[in-house]
Amino acid sequence: MVTSPHPLASDAGARVLREGGNALEACIATGAAIAVLYPHFCGLGGDAVWIVADPDGRRRCFLGIGQAARRLPERAAGETAIPLRGAGSILTSACGVDSWGHALAYSEKHWGGTRSFSSLLGDAIGFARDGFPVTASQAFWLDFRKAEAVRWPGFAALFMPGGVAPEVGAIFRQPQLARTLEHLAAEGPRAFYEGPLAQVIADGLRAAGSPLTASDLAATRTREEAPASLVYRGLELLAPPPPTQGVTTLAIMGILSHFDLSALEAGGADHLHLCVEAVKQAFLDRHGLADPDARAQPVDALLDVVHLAARAKGIDRTQAKAWPHVFRTGDTVFFGATDAAGRSVSVLQSTYFDWGSGVVVGDTGILWQNRGAAFSLEPDHPNVLAPGKRPFYTLNPGMGLRDGRPELIYGTQGADGQPQTLAMLLTRLIDFGEDPAQALVGPRFLLGKTFSDSRDSLKLEADAGETVFETLAGRGHLLSPLPALSPIAGQAGVIRINADGTLEGAHDPRGEGLAVAVEPDMLPAK
Repeated sequence: MVTSPHPLASDAGARVLREGGNALEACIATGAAIAVLYPHFCGLGGDAVWIVADPDGRRRCFLGIGQAARRLPERAAGETAIPLRGAGSILTSACGVDSWGHALAYSEKHWGGTRSFSSLLGDAIGFARDGFPVTASQAFWLDFRKAEAVRWPGFAALFMPGGVAPEVGAIFRQPQLARTLEHLAAEGPRAFYEGPLAQVIADGLRAAGSPLTASDLAATRTREEAPASLVYRGLELLAPPPPTQGVTTLAIMGILSHFDLSALEAGGADHLHLCVEAVKQAFLDRHGLADPDARAQPVDALLDVVHLAARAKGIDRTQAKAWPHVFRTGDTVFFGATDAAGRSVSVLQSTYFDWGSGVVVGDTGILWQNRGAAFSLEPDHPNVLAPGKRPFYTLNPGMGLRDGRPELIYGTQGADGQPQTLAMLLTRLIDFGEDPAQALVGPRFLLGKTFSDSRDSLKLEADAGETVFETLAGRGHLLSPLPALSPIAGQAGVIRINADGTLEGAHDPRGEGLAVAVEPDMLPAK
């Protein structure tokens, strides 16, 4: 099974599985396709974080995170923030393409993978060259940003040809991106970082005003590490380590483990209140997360049983506490897969904000990320900008293992909202026994500011019900209603592998996504 935010991307991965490929190969095909089909949320100019596990006990995390330029621009006196868009936000290299190559090498070494890199890019090349129907998501975010997008270098010519934003269903082509993908298919993923194409990219970055150089591209490599983990109700949850916020998601679940949620009503006021307050407690520790190369990361202490028990005691079941955090925006895509052998993959790809930096690099068709804006300019801040440093990262795909075997594959879009959405999903899946489709359709919340509401309120989808709103308001929550199935609540996906080997999966009804199953009789004979 494959799940992703776009049916064509899910089909690309499912086709690999039908042809006998494994889950990593399927996710490379899906990731390449979604980089074309969802240009507003991810692309070749962005990063990726992977969790990989199999029934043989392997569990690894691939951190495809680009690093800051070695030579950073001088900061003007009094400058306190990094620009959110434009060349000033293009401070980090892009590691997503390298992560595809790393995943393929791991597949060959550990999972007997035989697919070539070029064969896995075929669908993506076709979508870029021949076009695809514009999604409602792409049209929404283009319309939302069109006033400022006309000022982004190279953007309008590519995404608003003739000065007009394409409507939903219109065929959208990216010929320059198709040529870039064709070059990568012929030369391999490292061609993005070394050689003629890399030089073209470096020249385009320089022309746009970014400090990134060819040597910064050449130094960009995926890190492979052990995932962080925490046991929740007998299920071992895996999350990526720092500089991501994966430990925050695990901490929320560790705090919630001190409450008997199964005795509550799923989606009721008590369930929501405990999840919201657990998020607040876990976020008290999140400010220190940063690149472990620059600052030691006490993961064991953050996930220590005694520490999380103390955080749980800080929750008042009858009264809301203040939200202690400045919200960060950001958009990404989640996709995941599992194959016939139970080998499983969970991935997030991102260019940070919708449309990233807004800068198209030369004539490559590559829209570069603005992940540099995630750094701080405060000298004593854990996430202060420094040469070669990786920024704090919101991407945290997840996986749950039972007795060492993958059982749950999950993840969501949503920057700071990711741990919040995952808390609701995981409690629904684990504590209340809901299937993926049920868990994904349930009302969700989002704490803090959003692009449409600058208040530090608790945004809650309206289908939670009037009684829930009244009860939470009575406990001191400042509430802002969202429409049912609001895109602001993120797009998540889930695959569950049952004990008998059957699969359940879905992608979020808040978007166009789809889970695609491959029946056993579709697989090639061994």
